[in-house]
Amino acid sequence: MIRIAVFPGSFDPFTIGHESIVRRAESLFDKIIIAIGRNSGKNSLLSIENRIKLIGDVFIDNDNISVRSYNGLTVDFCKEVNAQYLLRGLRTAADFEYERAISQVNKVMKPDVESVFLLTLPEHTPINSTIIRDILFHKGDARKFLPQGIDIKNYL
Repeated sequence: MIRIAVFPGSFDPFTIGHESIVRRAESLFDKIIIAIGRNSGKNSLLSIENRIKLIGDVFIDNDNISVRSYNGLTVDFCKEVNAQYLLRGLRTAADFEYERAISQVNKVMKPDVESVFLLTLPEHTPINSTIIRDILFHKGDARKFLPQGIDIKNYL
């Protein structure tokens, strides 16, 4: 059986922390689908289409990683793509508590999907999309926090 993981998030923007989680998870799964959920409660910096392009550009040389958007519940998307795993990154204890609760509800809704958590690298702990989005909104230099070779201006 092919081991398929879904890595869900808004990824607005996709950071070096996100990239690190995916690259470290590559050896655990046969296929990783980076799944961009539509979140009407967030003010977006990048369009869904530009997020798909940006993330696709980061993993352009890896056929085992794909990018898609979805509406609705993540567990329903997992069923749609036959994924058995949900991949999540944890930065802090607060992330753990939040992700644990979601994981337990997901397990009740779709018992055959396992949540897999990877701790972020220590140097990525303070990085999150909200902070990076704010830096970009105020015309700051966020290159240190974005995947290497990505010029965010090409995606705005």
